[in-house]
Amino acid sequence: MRVAFLLAAILCLPLAAAGQDKPAAPAATMASTIEPWWTVITTSFVSAAEAMPADNYDFRPKDGAFANARTFAEQVKHVACANYGFFNEIEKKTPPPKCDTGGPSPARTKDELVKYLKDSFDYAHGVLKQLTPSNALDPVNGPYGGASTRLGIITLAVWHASDHYGQIVVYLRMNNIVPPASQPR
Repeated sequence: MRVAFLLAAILCLPLAAAGQDKPAAPAATMASTIEPWWTVITTSFVSAAEAMPADNYDFRPKDGAFANARTFAEQVKHVACANYGFFNEIEKKTPPPKCDTGGPSPARTKDELVKYLKDSFDYAHGVLKQLTPSNALDPVNGPYGGASTRLGIITLAVWHASDHYGQIVVYLRMNNIVPPASQPR
């Protein structure tokens, strides 16, 4: 009986050791639960902005229900400015004025606008990484997000960029461009 027990224990040692070799999964953080979604919209939006030829940045839909629609360039600039606006509010900084009309950035060309957009998403990523359970519900108030919390404004920023991404996808398709996120891998 002892021999059988000893033999069973010896045979189980490799199984126990194998279980210990696995590295522990990193602990989830408040920021790490949101970061993947911000990364998805960052990648999707920036790749769409890069996919539109510079000559088409002044494209504005005309047919259908597109009265007063922004140009493609204005869409990109608006989202970049809004990213700064939302995340400035989270940091209790003064957000840029007039993001609804593009804000104060002098960016005009495709290259300038794509850089402005990338920089705005990078800035937002940095602020997002500072979100913790102890500060997520801190009050935030400003012209773009209104009275909310840090987590509320981050949620609004994800929604806002996603909403405008949906709009620029239509612009790309109206120009016979398949958005990079929709292309086969």
